[in-house]
Amino acid sequence: MVSNYMNWMVRNLADMEVQLGSVKRINSLLKTEPENYEGLLTVSQVPDGWPRQGEIKIQNLSVRYDATLKPVLKNVNAQISPGQKVGICGRTGSGKSSFSLAFFRMVDMFEGRIVIDDIDIAKLPLQTLRSRLSIILQDPILFSGTIRFNLDPEMKATDEMLWEALDIAQLKPVVKSLPGGLDATVTEGGENFSQGQRQLFCLARAFVRKSSILIMDEATASIDMATESILQKVVMTAFADRTVVTIAHRVHTILNADLVIVMKRGIIPGV
Repeated sequence: MVSNYMNWMVRNLADMEVQLGSVKRINSLLKTEPENYEGLLTVSQVPDGWPRQGEIKIQNLSVRYDATLKPVLKNVNAQISPGQKVGICGRTGSGKSSFSLAFFRMVDMFEGRIVIDDIDIAKLPLQTLRSRLSIILQDPILFSGTIRFNLDPEMKATDEMLWEALDIAQLKPVVKSLPGGLDATVTEGGENFSQGQRQLFCLARAFVRKSSILIMDEATASIDMATESILQKVVMTAFADRTVVTIAHRVHTILNADLVIVMKRGIIPGV
């Protein structure tokens, strides 16, 4: 009898600890300040088609996730020429992914700046900045809807452009075989496609957007070698005239890069 009561008490204490942790997280979210979507520049002041060249200048950049936390990037300097293929590598916790988040102003850039085609990104409205760059993450994101919608959410591209993107990503035969073709159904999260196919769909979407800058954050970490080979080939050919920044944990992924940046504890000790 006593042991039953003890077990009951321990289970309830454990449940209460979990629930208190949830309350703490919710409380911290409620206190989080909303992002400032406005910029010093208005949308009309941003040139049409910006960025056209894809030149990136990173000047004395320091980044942190919160004002109460230590910097994860410290006085980083780098220059990326238009159309250059750049690889960023380093151990876990070296600041690689923080680097990619900084391009989209998803972290606190409390010192320094990132200048893309002569415009300081801190001056841009957030929606404008994030809509002009493309990123492919380790976990590919597809939405429930159609293949057409996933490739071109803004519905600006022609069917010819979509088929060209699928052909480049070597997905054209797959889509052709589906009922409806471009209007075939994509389930939530793209679960009716393999991990590798979802990643290639994201690559095709980036091609359709025609962004001059593509960020690949560990994009090949969770796909097979065959799909990785396709993805790298597409980047070196279809994206030959675009600036591509590849953040990788596996060094062989960036062996063909024009420039390799090595991160260590939030700094760049070597290029």
